[in-house]
Amino acid sequence: MTSLVELRVLEGPNLYFPRAAVKLTLDVSTITGAEDEAVLRFARRIGLRTTRPGAPGSGFRQRFALRAVERLVRAIALEAGTRRLAVRVRPTAAPDVVVVAFPWRRRGRARALGEAVAHALDALPAPDVEAAVTTAAREVAAAPPGPPPTTVTPTIPVVAVTGTNGKTTTSRMIAHIARTSGLVVGWSNTDGIYRDGVLVEAGDYSGPSGAGRALGLEGVELAVTETARGGILLKGIGVTRNDVSVVTNVTADHLGLQGIDTVDQLAEVKSVVPRITRKDGWAVLNGDDPRVLAMRAVIAAQPWVFSRDPDSPAVREVLGHGGRATTVIDGWITVLAPGADPDPLVELVDVPMTLAGLSRFNIENALAAASAALAVGLAREHVVAGLTSFRPDAEHNPGRMNFFSLPGGVSVVMDLAHNEAGLEALLEVMAGVRRPGARLLLGLGAVGDRTDELIEALGEIGAKGSDVVAIGHKEWYLRGRTMDELDALLRAGAARVGVTDIDTFRTEVECLAALVGRAEPGDVVGLMCHAERQEAYDWIAAHGGTPDSPETLAGKVRAASALP
Repeated sequence: MTSLVELRVLEGPNLYFPRAAVKLTLDVSTITGAEDEAVLRFARRIGLRTTRPGAPGSGFRQRFALRAVERLVRAIALEAGTRRLAVRVRPTAAPDVVVVAFPWRRRGRARALGEAVAHALDALPAPDVEAAVTTAAREVAAAPPGPPPTTVTPTIPVVAVTGTNGKTTTSRMIAHIARTSGLVVGWSNTDGIYRDGVLVEAGDYSGPSGAGRALGLEGVELAVTETARGGILLKGIGVTRNDVSVVTNVTADHLGLQGIDTVDQLAEVKSVVPRITRKDGWAVLNGDDPRVLAMRAVIAAQPWVFSRDPDSPAVREVLGHGGRATTVIDGWITVLAPGADPDPLVELVDVPMTLAGLSRFNIENALAAASAALAVGLAREHVVAGLTSFRPDAEHNPGRMNFFSLPGGVSVVMDLAHNEAGLEALLEVMAGVRRPGARLLLGLGAVGDRTDELIEALGEIGAKGSDVVAIGHKEWYLRGRTMDELDALLRAGAARVGVTDIDTFRTEVECLAALVGRAEPGDVVGLMCHAERQEAYDWIAAHGGTPDSPETLAGKVRAASALP
């Protein structure tokens, strides 16, 4: 058995270091299970001359293994000619598996070091473990240096956006505001690479390659990058730094992947983005999310919080230390600075993305976007113009809270809604446009790379919050599961709240068509749309549907609340 579980070369800032690093996942059972004599000889060879490793298989031996792996990496690097090397070691959910990371300047030599560490561990049970470490060091010294990292050092301002929910909408709003100001904007996100609002290349570019591509587009004066957890963990961030960072929120999503099992661990991953914000830049943080606010402890940049509550402790604390805040006062998006009068930018009712003030998530996204735009130096009047002209439609914000009217008085709302918080937000806005006595009909779905618990939770939340629920599968996003598996999990969640009458459809569009067919005047159909966004748009248009203008949407909100 080999000790090397995975060797991953991270090209840019990452969870372990603010620069390119190698991440090794190692099975250290040769240490945790070794006899005392062998492990003590190994300890002396790597410089741990006075140590108590504990009994084989014990918790003390596992802690010793963490320390020993760190010293092993340093010992091999030193004997290979590297005098100083930073090393980080972390346990994992498996007691005999650890992660070790170290920064690199040359890919070939870095890979060789990672492989040599594994070779030395593999030799631990052998009598001559001392020679194995020497051999490993020689392997590294003989390896060709290889190329340097490909991380881009920006020459134009960069706004980097991360978070669990809202990062795509927020980055779109920031890019729109910047274009409103007259700048040529390069933008990377989960839909593709854009130059000045025009799609250059379709695909998920929320990883490091997207940032590099956006920065490299001809004539770009400002880059806006969406940064997802997967890119940070698997490849690192594609730029060495940013000028303004935004963290929208951190909620349970994609847990159980790449060693991230808890929300706290996920928050640590997201914190990489504000950690590489320039010292004279701004980190825009959600003051209503404790995990995001706690990132103040790891940033060098100035903090700028956003909160729907102007009297929140986060706002008071940040202003008290010279930071900035964006909040809502008397229905106005307002900027606060120490020792200055509040600056009201624009009324919420005049910001279409807030859905006539209905969507608290989009209010937060608007606060975040306004903060970032001002922080990067865009003029106040351009920020206001951008906020008031950005609409929740297929042109400005495809797939996120898109509203439509169909003949017969039926409303349709489409949203990605890929996790619990996203689904709760979708149901919230659906209820906000439902006329008295009308129903909510939900097209429920899930992608395959979620935990069983999260998929069941989606079924429970959807069934509890709607009057009619149907399942619309996402064939291209099964990600290792089958439709039957996802169906069973969603139905199990719905059954917790007593809902068992659920139809299943193979596609999102089939599900949409069935629900619209059952809808009556005043009903609202919601579709969790991930795989067939354009097909759903086309179906709605073919059946006489039209996108809702901000005025139409405001009218629906008034009708739903029986306001004059």
